[in-house]
Amino acid sequence: MNPPRRHGVTEKKDDKDFVVESLPATETDAFEGKLSALGKRFALVVSRFNAFITERLLLSAIDGLVRSGAKKKDIALARVPGAFEIPLAARKLAETGKYDAIICLGCLLRGDTAHYDVIVNEVTRGIGQSAQETGVPHSFGVLTCETLEQAIDRAGLKMGNKGFEAALAAVEMASLTAGIRRPASGARKRVPSGESSAAGKKQIPPSGRNDKPIKKVPSAKAKRK
Repeated sequence: MNPPRRHGVTEKKDDKDFVVESLPATETDAFEGKLSALGKRFALVVSRFNAFITERLLLSAIDGLVRSGAKKKDIALARVPGAFEIPLAARKLAETGKYDAIICLGCLLRGDTAHYDVIVNEVTRGIGQSAQETGVPHSFGVLTCETLEQAIDRAGLKMGNKGFEAALAAVEMASLTAGIRRPASGARKRVPSGESSAAGKKQIPPSGRNDKPIKKVPSAKAKRK
């Protein structure tokens, strides 16, 4: 008895024939961002350390933003000494409220000491914490490589350019978060408790109410006159 085939997995039937099963379609609508940077503003934080790599990441990141529709005047650039300083600069830029996404670019290469592991952990934690606490998307374009050859491959050679990928991720997340914040069309505004009756009275025109004008009753003094 043959084992059941798994969904979404390409299985080899024989040397010349493959069986491909498509993934089942989801029945739930999903929030999705668009790769359109039109009208949005972005900030790039770039480490000067290992500039031979980071400058290549920067050029491709800007290229990705422009290709997605961003204007050069809507792209800000901040340079920091090393990768360790990226989270602070990214957070300060996010807190200004001027930018729809922050792109973090740097390069860390493993050395002979534990310094690499410490910096990688702190940079990753700091960028993630900044994004979560400010609500502004941060894309992670910091290379963490064992060797210089690996970094070169990820800055435009065999592995593509991670700066370009980080830019596209920032564009998509900026679009996604903007769509989530925007209220749905036709949504009714909730009235706080205690104000519903007053709000309801304001919405009913006088002609539709059953109340009648109150007649003034003359006082006894006015009757004697």
